[in-house]
Amino acid sequence: MKSMMRRLRNLVLFMQAYGFALVFRKRLGGTPKRILVVPSGKLGDVVCTTPVLRAIRDKLPQARVYVREWGKMNSSLLADSGLVDDYIADVHMRDYVAALRRERIDTVLITGPSLEDVAAALIAGVPQISAPRVTGGYSPQQVRPYVALLRFVREFPFAIDAYAPRERLRALEPFGIIVNDTKKHLGYSESALKVRANFLKKHNLTLGTYAIISPSAGNKIKAWPAERFARVAEHVARKGVPTVVIGGSRDGEEVKAMLGGLKDPSSVIDASEQFSLDELKAFVAGAALFISVDTGPLYIAEAFDVPTVDIVGPVDERVQPPVGPRHAVVVSKRTRPMLSIMNARVYDRTEARRQVESTSAEEVCATIDALCASVVPSSHQ
Repeated sequence: MKSMMRRLRNLVLFMQAYGFALVFRKRLGGTPKRILVVPSGKLGDVVCTTPVLRAIRDKLPQARVYVREWGKMNSSLLADSGLVDDYIADVHMRDYVAALRRERIDTVLITGPSLEDVAAALIAGVPQISAPRVTGGYSPQQVRPYVALLRFVREFPFAIDAYAPRERLRALEPFGIIVNDTKKHLGYSESALKVRANFLKKHNLTLGTYAIISPSAGNKIKAWPAERFARVAEHVARKGVPTVVIGGSRDGEEVKAMLGGLKDPSSVIDASEQFSLDELKAFVAGAALFISVDTGPLYIAEAFDVPTVDIVGPVDERVQPPVGPRHAVVVSKRTRPMLSIMNARVYDRTEARRQVESTSAEEVCATIDALCASVVPSSHQ
């Protein structure tokens, strides 16, 4: 029933947008001045969209930059980055279209396939729209009505097996802006620094000396066994590195299971549910190491040049995980990865779990040792 209702809704939305585009569409050229960027995905995907925002600031410094908001996450995540002027938070289509018109948005950059966002921009009469056509594989978000609407926009290719932060930058190429810099950018507030300082003082920690472990996963199919995280935490603690576990309100089960698996619970500091997103950014920025599966906070660490160890499980390690000498991935034995950022819905669940569980704690510990021997402290503390 839900699938049928979604298809019916998509059809109605498509017909409305197609009609507006045929009758009222005006394609105007010129330099974008009021730009809405629509990030696709969750927290980590939004962090990986910050190179697009940075490029707009650099190449179009006079432009006013908006980001589409979802539940206040984007505004909290991107606050103090200097990349965004305002947010469009309207959820319902009618309000969303009205906001595009009210703010006189002249350019919409959509970083992942989204029928709703293309349709809203067309109905609102936005003159310049950039949206991706996924190539090289299947994406469930690229539905047929969306593809049909691409004839009215400036489409750009998004290769499903290429490095996604670079592919997102292609949203700017229809406007003559070609950028290859995929450095992530975030910031945090002065109040977050005070919270961090109080936490460090309370637990006798100093900047650049502690490791963070995040044992949960936004997509549960990627969750690594809690007892293995416990073994990794013990290994890090034996190296003389204070270890802190983090997690949000939805991560209590995973954090509890990991802490319960420790031989000495006092060897790890429990910081779960103690930080807002702003405070978490500041705390992560002061770490010496970040360890997790492929999940949102990992990309916060990348943005602040904190060394990371990513237990990728079923994720394609080429597509989005942090890259470079400060970052390491632990890849399971497999013929091909099960999950892509453009297809995290349709996959073999049994094989995906096998790919997660085939990674041992010993492999992760060895990767940590090799990374720690090769990196220098971060400059973003």
